[in-house]
Amino acid sequence: MQLYYFHTPNPRLACAVARHVGVACDHVHVDLGRGEHRRPGYLALNPNGKVPTLVDDGIVLWEAAAIACHLARKVGDPLWPADAARQTEVVRWLSWELAHFSRAAGGLYFEHVIKPWMGADADPAKIEESTAQFHPLAAILDGHLRERTYLLGDELTLADFFVARMLPYADEAHLPMQAYPALVRWNERLMALPAWRDPWPAA
Repeated sequence: MQLYYFHTPNPRLACAVARHVGVACDHVHVDLGRGEHRRPGYLALNPNGKVPTLVDDGIVLWEAAAIACHLARKVGDPLWPADAARQTEVVRWLSWELAHFSRAAGGLYFEHVIKPWMGADADPAKIEESTAQFHPLAAILDGHLRERTYLLGDELTLADFFVARMLPYADEAHLPMQAYPALVRWNERLMALPAWRDPWPAA
């Protein structure tokens, strides 16, 4: 099994889930700065030219969410719940994260992290827009987590990893989280997990 990655949020999610569920795989670093994601050999695996990509015994998967679900289901890990109702809840939070939360948090990440990496200046108007989008979404999470340990209750699931995928970059991306104590506690709980705190393969 090969997992193609770079040190950005989506591959981080896939690598963290792989480590958490104990799946042995060969990690293949794709250097985006050198354009390795645009080379023909890689595009043959992932025509989007993005990371992560998983190759598992003839199965080729791209998109971090699909890879994470595949890995958890492959080994029967409870990150992917056994009952249909809880599976639906995981999908609901995944959909919410992709449609809403990651747009706001990802906008701040792009302005504060990616643009400087590319040698470009952040756009204050975009920062203001993404910050304004972030607050009501963080409030929704904070309210939901106030009486819960994890998003689905007392058990960790893929929903937590999905929704939190931008939060390891909170400081770098200037995510304004401190007004949301339940969200901060949940993030700290996740960062205490070895696989989430350090998902990358050994150098």
